[in-house]
Amino acid sequence: MLTILGFTMIATFLVLIMLKKMSPIAALVLIPALFCVFVGKGAHLGDYVIDGVTGLAPTAAMLMFAIVYFGVMIDVGLFDPIVRGILKFCKADPLRIVVGTALLAAIVSLDGDGSTTFMITVSAMYPLYKRLKMSLVVMTGVAAMANGVMNTLPWGGPTARAATALKLDASDIFVPMIPALGVGLLFVIALSYVLGRRERKRLGVLTLDEVLVEEKESETVLVGAGTPGTTGATGSKAAAGGTAGTTGTAGTTGSGDSTDSEDDDGFRALDPDRPTLRPKLYWFNALLTVTLLTAMIMEWLPIPVLFLLGAALALTVNFPHMPDQKARLAAHAENVLNVSGMVFAAAVFTGVLKGTGMVDHMARWLVDNIPDGMGPHMAFVTGLLSLPLTYFMSNDGFYFGVLPVLAEAGQAHGVSSLEIARASLVGQPLHMSSPLVPAVYVLVGMAKVEFGDHTRFVVKWACLTCLVILAAGMLFGII
Repeated sequence: MLTILGFTMIATFLVLIMLKKMSPIAALVLIPALFCVFVGKGAHLGDYVIDGVTGLAPTAAMLMFAIVYFGVMIDVGLFDPIVRGILKFCKADPLRIVVGTALLAAIVSLDGDGSTTFMITVSAMYPLYKRLKMSLVVMTGVAAMANGVMNTLPWGGPTARAATALKLDASDIFVPMIPALGVGLLFVIALSYVLGRRERKRLGVLTLDEVLVEEKESETVLVGAGTPGTTGATGSKAAAGGTAGTTGTAGTTGSGDSTDSEDDDGFRALDPDRPTLRPKLYWFNALLTVTLLTAMIMEWLPIPVLFLLGAALALTVNFPHMPDQKARLAAHAENVLNVSGMVFAAAVFTGVLKGTGMVDHMARWLVDNIPDGMGPHMAFVTGLLSLPLTYFMSNDGFYFGVLPVLAEAGQAHGVSSLEIARASLVGQPLHMSSPLVPAVYVLVGMAKVEFGDHTRFVVKWACLTCLVILAAGMLFGII
C-alpha cells in the first residue's frame, strides 16, 4: 500500500506542476501533507517536516549565501570578461549560443556544486537568450544536462556517496568511468548543436551590431509615440544604470518593450556603466572566488560556512557603506526567498516520503521485482534503475538505501560492487532536474522559467543522455 501511495504522490506532484495547476512550492507542501493523512500518519506530519527541514537546512543556508555571494560578484563585474568572451564566440548565432551554454556549464561544473554552476551560467547566458528571443528552456535544459554529467566528479557527491555506501575507493569508481562520461558530455554538446540549429532555423542569424541597430530603431519609434519608460534614462532604469542602445544594457529587449522588468534585470549584469562596478577590486574578487572554490573542493570548512564568510567579506570590501550593503541584499532578496522557500518546501516532500516509509517500500518493491534471469546483468539493471530512482528520491536515499541492496543482489550473481557503483552514476544527468534537487530551483528561478516547462523539455533529452552513458559504459566494458 505504501508503495502505491508513494508512486501516486510523486506522479500527482509531477502532473500538477507540469500542467501548471499548482505552483511548485504549494505542490511540494500540500500534496505530501495530504498523502501523509491518507497513510494514517497525519499526527506525525510535524515530526516528518521538522526532520526534513533539519536535513535540508544546511543546503538552504548554502544556497542563500551563495546567491548573495555570486550576486555581488556579478554586480561588481567579476564575470563581465567571461560574458564578453562568450559574446565574442557566440556573436548573435543561436547555434553558437546553445553550444556555448553547454561548454560554459561543463567548465564551471568543475567546482562540483550545481548551484554555483547554474548561477554563473545563467548570469552569463540569460541576456543573450532574452535579447535574441531564444527559448529559455533550451538554456536550462542544456545547462542541467551538462552539469549532470559533470556531477559525477569525485567531489561532486554521487561518486563519494557510492564509495562510502559500498566501502570502495572513489577513484576506482570514477576513473574507469571517464570514457563513458566523456561520451555522455560529447552527446550533450552534440545535442546542444542540434537544438541550436533548431533555434537558428527559427530565429535566423544576426550580428550583434544588427541586433543593437534593431533595438535602437524600435526604441526610437516607441519614444516618438510617447510610450513611457522606453528611454532607459529615466526612473528606476536610470538608477539601475540602464542606457539605451548600448551593448548589454537594460532598457530594451530587442522588441522595444523596455517596460519589462524581467528584461531589465536580465541585461543589468552586462551594463558596462552600472554604478556597482568595482574595477579596482577585480583581482581581489577573483582571488576571493578562487580561494572559495578551492576551499570547497578541499573541504576546509562546510560549504554553508564558506559561503556565509565569503558573502560577508565580499559585501564588506566591495560595499563598505551600510546603505550600499542593504541595497545589494535587497537587490538579491527575491532570488534568495524563491530558492530558500523552495528548498524548505521540498523538505516537506522528502520528510514525508522518508518518515512514512514510502521511499523504503518503493525501493524494496523495485528490487524485489527484478527478474531472476537479470541477476548476471545487475550492473545494467542498476544503470536503468538509477534513472527513475535518482529522479524520484534524493541521492542520499538512493546511494545509502537502495544501492547496497542492488550490490548485494549483484554479488550473488558474480557481479562486482565496482560495476554496480559505476552503473549507479548513469542517472545523474536526469537527477539534476529532479524536483528534489535544490539547485534546479536556482536554475529555473534565475532563468525565469516555469519548473513544469523545464521538466517537460528536459526529461526526454536527459533520459537519452543517461542511456548513451550506459551504452558507452557497456561497450567499453566498464559496466
